[in-house]
Amino acid sequence: MPLLKKRKPLVGLDIGSSSVKAVELSKSKKGYQLTGFACESLNPDVVVDGAILDATSMAASIRETLAAGKFKPKGVATGVSGHSVIVKRVVVPAATADEVEASIQLDAEQYIPFELSEVHLDYQLVGPATTPGDEPGMEVVLVAAKRDKIHNHTNVIGLAGRSPEVVDIDAFALQNAFEANYAVDDNTTVALLNIGASLMNINITKGGMPLFIRDVPVGGNQYTDILQKELQLSFQEAEDLKLGKTGGSEAEMVQPLLESITDMLCTEVQKTFDFFRETYPGEAINHVFISGGTSQMPGLANKLQDTFGYPTDVLNPFRSIDVGPKVNAEEVTALGPALAVAVGLALRGVER
Repeated sequence: MPLLKKRKPLVGLDIGSSSVKAVELSKSKKGYQLTGFACESLNPDVVVDGAILDATSMAASIRETLAAGKFKPKGVATGVSGHSVIVKRVVVPAATADEVEASIQLDAEQYIPFELSEVHLDYQLVGPATTPGDEPGMEVVLVAAKRDKIHNHTNVIGLAGRSPEVVDIDAFALQNAFEANYAVDDNTTVALLNIGASLMNINITKGGMPLFIRDVPVGGNQYTDILQKELQLSFQEAEDLKLGKTGGSEAEMVQPLLESITDMLCTEVQKTFDFFRETYPGEAINHVFISGGTSQMPGLANKLQDTFGYPTDVLNPFRSIDVGPKVNAEEVTALGPALAVAVGLALRGVER
């Protein structure tokens, strides 16, 4: 029977602009266990603005990453995000769940800025609602992702000798990682910010359902770029300085430069929070969690908390997930929140 069919183990593969991160999870008596992980850095020109420009190099990096982690599953769950992905909560004119499919196929063009022939469409039913015309309707989370974006990812995974079984949305994977590690209260609205090298995924969620999703093209690269340009540093020198790993004569000049980028990041978060309040005037954010490699910037969580007034913490994707005996716990701890999306993707292959 299909309902009794076990899920196939999958490797959660997070293809970022600065690194490839892979995670494998298994079900344990206490919940979930991390049974494998690996992370490999990418050259700056392999992924640009979320697009994989060098498929051969990326496939080689994926092979190296999966070999380093000694992953056995051939199946992979990966995620996409950016301007080629649209996620919206909409109310469609349908009285029953059976009518939703037909309604979406008929009316989808008014919700997404792409030609329907260019995208893959999917949706998740939320429940009964009322249309703007006060007629019976059904609220859904509508997802549209450009076909070429999806092919961009599945192609390199195939070239790397693995099978792309699941293509998720990074913001959804982030939510999965959060819910696997933190208690989900139906009355609490949480803002999840995954701040990577070139993109910030924002998912404002309540009661296990996303309310508002937005991807913003800002991230850790901006910090590195300004240090390189203003202080005439190499990429690695700027990276180390950004994360507070080195001091030196430039230290006095560094903080104002970093703060200028943090202010820009906060401005984008402010725009998102403003959009959210306009869309859901009856909702209020109760807590903010940040993840991604840039979340480890010294003082960033405190800055966001001081700016917006919401309790803000760095998300720990292994707060309730045991680290297996064959995994280097020290390396996992060092990467920590940078593995959040990969953890969420790996959960797609584990029995809930």
